[in-house]
Amino acid sequence: MEFDHIARRVPDVGGAVDWYRTMFPDAEVLYQDPTWALIEAGGVRLAFVTASQHPDHLAWRVTNATLDDLARARGVEIATHRDASRGFYMDGPGDTVIEIIAYPNDRRP
Repeated sequence: MEFDHIARRVPDVGGAVDWYRTMFPDAEVLYQDPTWALIEAGGVRLAFVTASQHPDHLAWRVTNATLDDLARARGVEIATHRDASRGFYMDGPGDTVIEIIAYPNDRRP
């Protein structure tokens, strides 16, 4: 299990991306659409999401086999995301939402 990303709800995904690209010129936009974006800056991946799509969360990456085992053990359903990653959310301590995520062919894009 490895840390993957932090996701933050923002009212304007494009505005958040623009702000980070201005403040951190080396930030790389890995994906962006009107409701979701993923950037990498300083070795950290940040996702910007709309409130209707995702909760604020911390995400850990696992293999697809481990994801299946964890979901089965917890009795939760795995969702497939628009980028073909798969995962599920669970509650962590202190109102923290945790995402367990796996990528196609176990390869992080």
